[in-house]
Amino acid sequence: LLMAASTSAGAGGSGLLLAARRRFPAAFAAAGGHRVGLLHSFPSRTRLPRRPELACCFGTAPAEAVPAAAPATPRSRNVRSMEERRACEERLGQVVEKMKKEGIDMSQWRLGTFQRTICPQCEGGSTEERSLSVFIREDGTHGNWTCFRANCGWKGYTQPDGVPKAYQAKKDSGNENESDQEVKANQPVKVIRKLREEDLRLEPLCDELVTYFSERMISAKTLRRNNVSQRKRNNKIVIAFTYRRDKVLVGCKYREVSKKFSQEANTEKILYGLDDIKQARDIIIVEGEIDKLSMEEAGYCNCVSVPDGAPAQVSNKLPDKDHDKKYSYLWNCKEYLDPASRIILATDADPPGQALAEELARRLGKERCWRVKWPKKNETEFCKDANEVLMFLGPRALKEVIEGAELYPIRGLFNFKDFFPEIDSYYLGIHGDELGIPTGWKCMDGLYKVVPGELTIVTGVPNSGKSEWIDALLCNINNQCGWKFVLCSMENKVRDHARKLLEKHIKKPFFDARYGGSVERMSKDEFEEGKEWLNESFHLIRCEDDCLPSIDWVLNLAKAAVLRHGVRGLVIDPYNELDHQRPPNQTETEYVSQILTKIKRFAQHHSCHVWFVAHPRQLHNWTGAPPNMYDISGSAHFINKCDNGIVIHRNRDPDAGPVDVVQVCMKKVRNKVIGQIGDAFLTYDRITGEYKEADEAIVAKVVKQQIRQKSTSYQR
Repeated sequence: LLMAASTSAGAGGSGLLLAARRRFPAAFAAAGGHRVGLLHSFPSRTRLPRRPELACCFGTAPAEAVPAAAPATPRSRNVRSMEERRACEERLGQVVEKMKKEGIDMSQWRLGTFQRTICPQCEGGSTEERSLSVFIREDGTHGNWTCFRANCGWKGYTQPDGVPKAYQAKKDSGNENESDQEVKANQPVKVIRKLREEDLRLEPLCDELVTYFSERMISAKTLRRNNVSQRKRNNKIVIAFTYRRDKVLVGCKYREVSKKFSQEANTEKILYGLDDIKQARDIIIVEGEIDKLSMEEAGYCNCVSVPDGAPAQVSNKLPDKDHDKKYSYLWNCKEYLDPASRIILATDADPPGQALAEELARRLGKERCWRVKWPKKNETEFCKDANEVLMFLGPRALKEVIEGAELYPIRGLFNFKDFFPEIDSYYLGIHGDELGIPTGWKCMDGLYKVVPGELTIVTGVPNSGKSEWIDALLCNINNQCGWKFVLCSMENKVRDHARKLLEKHIKKPFFDARYGGSVERMSKDEFEEGKEWLNESFHLIRCEDDCLPSIDWVLNLAKAAVLRHGVRGLVIDPYNELDHQRPPNQTETEYVSQILTKIKRFAQHHSCHVWFVAHPRQLHNWTGAPPNMYDISGSAHFINKCDNGIVIHRNRDPDAGPVDVVQVCMKKVRNKVIGQIGDAFLTYDRITGEYKEADEAIVAKVVKQQIRQKSTSYQR
């Protein structure tokens, strides 16, 4: 059967020869949206031999390339319908046009096979390498391409309009139709090619190539020991690096002087110089064969080179052994690499070289990997690899690079050396807060100072003044050091909290009310000045929804306040106003431990001090003595995990002294540099909300009363 419109086909300028999976070639020409088909059918049971000349191709083909027509078998199940063929041709035309828009233009388009061409993105580099691999599926459902140059890596995918990506899901799920299975069955199994010395026709290096290596500081002795040879290939003399295992030839890689590489196809991938690391405890891995030879000039024969180039970037996922094709040489040389206890990665200093080092370390085990730092070759540039060090600085410098190799970094594992700059700053007092920020009360500074990055738990029975004392402390620190704070105070209305802070700052009552006595309230000007100070010094975290905030929500907003406003302190007041939903299998003790861990990590990471207010549980038979940190409702972890533990206690017995005396009990101080356990006594000014140091006589009277209470409690 021959269906064609020869005039239309001639006007199209190009045709399509489509040898489908059912041996049903077709040709079409596209001109102004007009489609013409040149169709040939074969008997349903006739199978043509799979020959290269029958491969699918897009392009202009001579008439003699078209197979002779054969009688058709009507309605054979092996022959596609006319509608299917036309749809396939339309899809193929769209895929080709979309690829052309991307800059991919082949002289001949072959279907169902990978083709190489010059990448339009990197243009093949300086050597114009045909590094772009292009593939178009025979049924026209998609086309894709990948550039294999390490410095490019351009990838892309396209498909016709209106075609869903269902074929990919079908492929992933294994629900392939008969044609898909046939294609897989007909794909040749890759056979590892065995090389023979006589087939390669290798020759000793000529004088010109020996001179070339000599200019790179590689001696003739090193070249002979590593069997570096030459060969005539494509009418050019190229350098031949032979890859051997147990002295048996496995592969061969060729290099032109212009740094254009090629290699023997279908050979097993192994490391270059593999026999040199047999049973070696220390191994050096470099990125190129000449770097391996350079290491030998510095006295290191226990060195191998990877056979392929470096990747453009580190891959997202680490594939398993069966799918790790790019790094198959590591698996093929596993028995040589496993005995090594130290592997020095001396890859190139450029980004692809560093990506290669990371890929190697991920597979070899970072715990036994080391890395090098390449030195400067002049005042402005660093050496890129081992050969540059050898050429510019000499073998001794290259040896020092290997001797100075450092442990490969492992996330979460450090040496003290990694923190020496921070330790030096701590010793020299560069930041000024190494010994803590004073509280503003001399009687307290010997017990407690504020250090960035620490967690202070504050507790006390209700109406003891915990929140008032923290507000007074923040005002003192702000006046002394200019610290800014973010407040998550869920028990206070915003206006009431503003009033308390303004009274402490201006030292006058907010209202002309009974609690102010005869003291004049703050003036309008003082009020306006105070509002500016309030806005600059404090920021608020408020939950405006009808639900309780979680600790993660609070810490995320606090992080934003640190980054946006530069706050140095966070107040969470109180614990029981947070959302405490937890999994059914998690105890409250475990939950509290998790919360405190999150808060401490936030404080340390952002160098922010956190005050966390927690109420004690209900105290039975309370005698009026200060509660203990272990009395906090929920868990003993409140005192176990905090850096500082403070109990605020107010005198409630007029016989024991003034009721405005407040006792600040330091129950825990982790850092001896900033304080110690003990008690400080302050008096609370109800008019302004300030805290002042108490007189010694009053302090002595309160202490005697507490001793008397303890004695009575013990007798009971």
